Amino acid sequence: MDAWKEWCRPELIWFFLGLLLLFVEMVVPGLVVAFFAFGAWVVAAIQLFHPMTLNQQLALFIASSVLSLVLARSWLKGLFMGYVSSRQEPTTDLVDFVGERAIVVEKITPKLPGKVDLHGTHWLAAADAEIAEGSVVEVVAKDNLTFKVKLV
Repeated sequence: MDAWKEWCRPELIWFFLGLLLLFVEMVVPGLVVAFFAFGAWVVAAIQLFHPMTLNQQLALFIASSVLSLVLARSWLKGLFMGYVSSRQEPTTDLVDFVGERAIVVEKITPKLPGKVDLHGTHWLAAADAEIAEGSVVEVVAKDNLTFKVKLV
């Protein structure tokens, strides 16, 4: 019975709750649950050295979890999802690409648009003539998110 009491200490419960939440993060996408695991570990560490009431533990858990979520999620998400500096920024106007060269990655026909690779991003592309995959083309205009291209 004494061994059971030893395992029911609040700091151990919070620690194992943090481990459980970390395993849940591996199953659930979104990089959110890990911050609650961090909050549980913060409570476990503080509870180990400075015993608190249950209300204090819950308040510390919520505060540390939400604070770490707000402060670190976007930075960590960039690390885990990967950041490619050559990708197109969403604020760039596509008209700026007129006159630039791209490589055809999916065959373009007059009736069916294909795809071109421009600055590390694949774009829909249309042309008046058939253009084979691997050809170098020049962007002559844009229509919404589709580039009008011609062979170089």
